[in-house]
Amino acid sequence: MKSYIYTNMKMAMVLHVGFLLVLGLIHSQAALVPKSYDYEVREANFTRLCKNKTILTVNGEFPGPTIYARRGDTLIVNVKNSGNLGITIHWHGVKQPRYPWSDGPEFITQCPIKPGANFSQKIILSDEEGTLWWHAHSDWSRATVHGLIVIWPKIGRPYPFPKPYAEYPIILAEWWRQDVEAVLLDFLSTGGDPNSSDALTINGQPGDLYPCSSSETTKFIVEHGKTYMLRMVNAAMNLFMFWGIGGHEVTIVGTDGAYTKPLKSNYGVISPGQTIDLLFKADQPIGRYYFAAKPYNSQPAISFDNTTTTAIIQYKGYKKSSSPPVFPHLPKVNDTSASVNFTGSLRSLATRAHPIDVPKKITRNFLFTLSINTLPCPNNACLGPRGLRFAASVNNITFETTNISILDAYYRRINGVYGDDFPNFPPLFFNFTSSNISRSFETPLNASEVEVLEYGDTVELVFQGTNLVAGIDHPMHLHGHSFYVVGWGFGNFNRSKDRLSFNLVDPPLQQTIAVPKNGWTAIRFKADNPGVWLMHCHLERHISWGMEMTFITKNGSRKGESMLPPPPDMPPCT
Repeated sequence: MKSYIYTNMKMAMVLHVGFLLVLGLIHSQAALVPKSYDYEVREANFTRLCKNKTILTVNGEFPGPTIYARRGDTLIVNVKNSGNLGITIHWHGVKQPRYPWSDGPEFITQCPIKPGANFSQKIILSDEEGTLWWHAHSDWSRATVHGLIVIWPKIGRPYPFPKPYAEYPIILAEWWRQDVEAVLLDFLSTGGDPNSSDALTINGQPGDLYPCSSSETTKFIVEHGKTYMLRMVNAAMNLFMFWGIGGHEVTIVGTDGAYTKPLKSNYGVISPGQTIDLLFKADQPIGRYYFAAKPYNSQPAISFDNTTTTAIIQYKGYKKSSSPPVFPHLPKVNDTSASVNFTGSLRSLATRAHPIDVPKKITRNFLFTLSINTLPCPNNACLGPRGLRFAASVNNITFETTNISILDAYYRRINGVYGDDFPNFPPLFFNFTSSNISRSFETPLNASEVEVLEYGDTVELVFQGTNLVAGIDHPMHLHGHSFYVVGWGFGNFNRSKDRLSFNLVDPPLQQTIAVPKNGWTAIRFKADNPGVWLMHCHLERHISWGMEMTFITKNGSRKGESMLPPPPDMPPCT
């Protein structure tokens, strides 16, 4: 049986990856990291919550194996699909400069890898440094098909903070007793909300507060006086999470593969899809302390898994005691102020060694509304509001899946697959955050429209949450780019007033950002990565309902500004 006790990062590498080659890496700037990985997607049996079930995995592991790299590396991941469904893999936060062919979203940049087939995916790192992750990007397979990507500085370059004694992974996720694909098929067929998960997990284990779980609770061994790094990702399907360490203050030093100014806090919140790097010093009395995570949910009308997952941080020298581990003080499950105050406090490091480049002269402006919608249902027999079917949209367009990939259609100039008329602004303006919105606005348009950008465009995009059907936070993720989060607020965005308070000095550089319930978030980025790039909400039920759109960035005119050709083993669509 796999051990879930981590004594240092070297041990974590052995347990979680199995690459003896990387032993000692954390202490040696000259050590090598693997440049290729073999990923076999296959089913495996796991027991959680007193019940055995078969889940889809990579290499039989849950969570899946960690990828280790250095800034600027190029890696090859050979993916073999030994499962019984088509699958794609996305390298979340990796920009893949000029090479969207390995980005992974199903029917956006590729068709699924068929059962029995292989696809060698090239992972091109550029300026990313810190923690990213990978996950399936087809159906709901990412519930169990996911893992970390750890990107160290180039050899000879230090961290911009004191080197931690050791590093540990924290992968937050959800666990269903039911088959996850059955959950997906059920809520899509009924038109209602999906069944809630039955447990939250840390590194695959629910923890002490769930049945049949305490003997395998994830445990980290620490030495008094040492400083440790936690590399954390929220791989949950549908939940934001509050988290903290009992009795310990933490210092945030990075998010989404970019460094931040040190931010000290007693708690944190993490969006689905987001990564956070944090430091903590083992400076408390020798004992045991919980790392705990629980949901943050701003919409009381929806059901969700309101439980708490735990891992144990145990000091060396601890003597067995009947006292339980010290529990952190976490915000209430609906504490929106705690959520936005934490996320809104993140700032880019913005130093000479780690500079930023916030676009100042904007060439393209967008306002995108994010809405929950309804669609008609025969005989009003669906399980959405008033017997209707749930949907979701960006600027009132519910994305309609194509039967070949948009990237292939764009590259090969195949007509009729998608349109290029995605609206820059909402087609209808009203009080987006009112508590009394006319139901006539609820029905979206189903379409496969894209937004075309010129190479070098500087983009300002404001996400506007709406209160249609039910307002809620939306973790928005953009593929192929990082963006600067220059502002946020509640209510309707006021361009003439709200832009005056934008942070253009040290805004955080992210790829996934929480748009607050009935509020707005403004981002800026430069369209300097030619290709086809998906943007979507990272709440899985929302993307299943259609809250996604696609950018196409055209080739530039100079050398090195054009999309690279496809690999010879691209999965076929027929």
